Amino acid sequence: MNRKERERLVIFNQIKVKAMDRRRGAEVLGLSLRQMHRSYVRWCLEGDAGLLHRSRGRTSARRWDPSQKDRALALYREHYRGFGPTLWSEKLGKLHGIWVSHDTACRWLKGAGLLENGRRGRRCRRRRERKERFGQMVQMDGSPHGWFEGRGPRCVLMTVIDDATGRRRGRFFEAETLVGAMETFGLWCECFGVPESLYVDRHGIYRAERDSTAEELAAGKRPVTQFGRAMGELNVRLILARSPQAKGRVERSNGVMQDRLVKEMRLAGICGVEQANQWLDESGFWESIDEMFAVEAAEAVDAHRPLVTCLADVLCVKEKRSVGLDGCVQWEGRILQLEAPTRLRGVEVWQRLDGGVEILGGGKRLAWRPINAATRRQNQSAAKKAQRGPIRNNKVHKPTSKQQFSLRPKNAMSQAAAALRKVG
Repeated sequence: MNRKERERLVIFNQIKVKAMDRRRGAEVLGLSLRQMHRSYVRWCLEGDAGLLHRSRGRTSARRWDPSQKDRALALYREHYRGFGPTLWSEKLGKLHGIWVSHDTACRWLKGAGLLENGRRGRRCRRRRERKERFGQMVQMDGSPHGWFEGRGPRCVLMTVIDDATGRRRGRFFEAETLVGAMETFGLWCECFGVPESLYVDRHGIYRAERDSTAEELAAGKRPVTQFGRAMGELNVRLILARSPQAKGRVERSNGVMQDRLVKEMRLAGICGVEQANQWLDESGFWESIDEMFAVEAAEAVDAHRPLVTCLADVLCVKEKRSVGLDGCVQWEGRILQLEAPTRLRGVEVWQRLDGGVEILGGGKRLAWRPINAATRRQNQSAAKKAQRGPIRNNKVHKPTSKQQFSLRPKNAMSQAAAALRKVG
C-alpha cells in the first residue's frame, strides 16, 4: 500500500470502532461523503484489498505493441549501437516511422541492457557562509570511535558546535541514543541558552518513519520523534541534513577531536566514560579549544534565548496512557497504581533521563506506586513448573532394558569375494 491507502486504512478502522463518523472521516481524507460511503463499503466487503486502485496490475491501454518494440531494438543492435535515447528516437521516427518518446526509448534500452549508464561527474555544491549571530544555528552529531585506544570500551562523543563562532561542547556516551542527544543539547542550553535552530543528520532519533495516526491526520501534523517533540516545545527549528557535507562543521570538528582529544586523554590516563566526562567538566578542555579555534561572530548580538522553563520537564520521554478501571497504568512492562482514585480516562507519563517516572493528569502530578503483579502467562508457567517437578539431566540417563539394543555382527566375507570387490 502507498501512503494514501494506509491513511485510509487508519481512518476506516477508526470508523469501524465508532471512534469517528463517516462525515468526519471524509473531511480528514479530503473526500466527498458519497465517495466515502462507497470506499468504506468496498473495504468492509473486500478487506484491505478493497483499498487498492482497480487499475493496479492491469496492462495499460496505451502500451506499445511488443512487435514494434522488438523491431526497434533489432534496428538499434544492427544500425544504431552507441546512440543515445534522444538521437535514437529521432532516427526511429524519421527513418522507420516508429515515433517513440525519449523516455520510452530510454526505458526500452535499459530493459534490454543496451544502455550504458555513464558515470556522473562530481556534484557541484556551493559553500554556505557562517551564520551571523552566535546561537542562530548549532550543529550536533555523534562520533563513534576508539577514544580510549584500547584502555576502555568503544563509545560515542556527542558534540554540539555553533555555526557562527565554532564554540564546542560535548559529552561521552556508550552509544548515540535519545538520552545522549537530550543530555548533550541540555548541556549546551545550560551553558549558553536555547538556540534558534539545530542541524542534525537523519538518524532515527530525530526523524520519525512511522505513519501518521488518526489524530495527527485530523490536525494536519506530521509524526515526530520524542526529540522532535522536545524541540517543538522549546521552539527550536530542527533541520535534518541530507548529506554529511551539509553539516560539515561538526563533521570536521569530529576529526579534530579524534586527534587532539584522544591524545589529551592518553596523557591524563582516562580509560572510561564516566571518568572522561568528569575530566571534561573539570579540566577546561572545551574552553581551551574555543580559545584556539573559535572566531568572532559577524554580529555581536547573541541569538540564544534565556531558559524560561525547566529543561527536565521538556527533555524527557512523554507518552499518553489509558487508566484502567482499577486505577492502574501500564508502562514498559510495569503496572503503576494511582494512589488517589480518579475519573481520568487518560494520563501522560513522563520518564526522566535518569529513569524517574512521573504521571500527570488533569494539570497536576499524580502520586503512584508500583505493583509487582505477575502476568497470567508467568503464573501459568510457574504452575506447570511446580507440577513437573525438578528437571533432571537426561544426558547421563541410564537406558532401560527396552532401550538397550545390540548390533548384528556382519557376515564374514570370503577371500574370493573380497578380492573381487577390490578389483571391481
